[in-house]
Amino acid sequence: MTDSLRNSPVEHGFPHLDTVRSAITALYRRLSADGVQRFAPSLAPVDAAFADADDLHLGAQRVARAMVHHYRLPDARVIVAFRAMEHAGSVELAAGPEYFVELNDRFRTHRRDIGAALSHEVAHVLLHRLGLEFPGTRDNEILTDTTAAYLGAGWLLLDAFREDAVSSQKLGYLTPEEFGYVLAKRAQVFDEDPSPWFTSPQAYTAYAEGRARALRDAAQPPLTAAGWAGRRRYAKDRRYASEHPGAGAAPGVPYAFESVGDGLRVAFACPTCHQRNRVPVRGRVRVRCALCRAVLDCTT
Repeated sequence: MTDSLRNSPVEHGFPHLDTVRSAITALYRRLSADGVQRFAPSLAPVDAAFADADDLHLGAQRVARAMVHHYRLPDARVIVAFRAMEHAGSVELAAGPEYFVELNDRFRTHRRDIGAALSHEVAHVLLHRLGLEFPGTRDNEILTDTTAAYLGAGWLLLDAFREDAVSSQKLGYLTPEEFGYVLAKRAQVFDEDPSPWFTSPQAYTAYAEGRARALRDAAQPPLTAAGWAGRRRYAKDRRYASEHPGAGAAPGVPYAFESVGDGLRVAFACPTCHQRNRVPVRGRVRVRCALCRAVLDCTT
């Protein structure tokens, strides 16, 4: 796992959003909707709490066990060690029954963030057992961050983000706003609000920005919740597609029309799992996503 150390610039915004959405889809495909539901509620703050007076190794083992249980892994032992390294942590993905996690030496004195680092490294173990990975280190690390956040332990990674005029710290590959986006997606599914758990004011701000972006997913045509401008653009594109079969998707919109026999279908992403759905164009309809089973009110 990479980290941005103190006095290093922190990337902001949503540069990895397409990969994040693909990661959410991949989780639903691998775990199923019922499998994802098994990860409610989120990891409790008390399970990751780490006081300065706690024994370093015993405390790390305790938090690691909490992560193993939260991710519903077999009751394997996670051995945590500390050493000087470039990144925040690493994990040895052997067959088990023990897993070896190494954390950066700086966590010896930054103990409040040990839970955040372990949430990422133990998520690597979960993905290894599931046989789920993305090609390339960058995308695979984004998958791991997304998994940790969406399955209820990675809120700690966002809470580890701190930034002021002279210093900054961030863990993981996702930007703070992207962590906020994934946490907001989870909050919509599980009806939970992670913001009271944040000890970092910057984490709360990033969550609010990510949540605003997540809410926009549920207000795109052909979803009924789309705003006036979106519905008007959709009607114009629908008319054009009807008059010009096979013309292709209009640029810059989240849907595409397809000619089928003597009618049209519209393809669009589910706002929950981002699986593409294809629906006949016939006015007001309710659609159940085949992947996550979300019920979508649409005006096609």
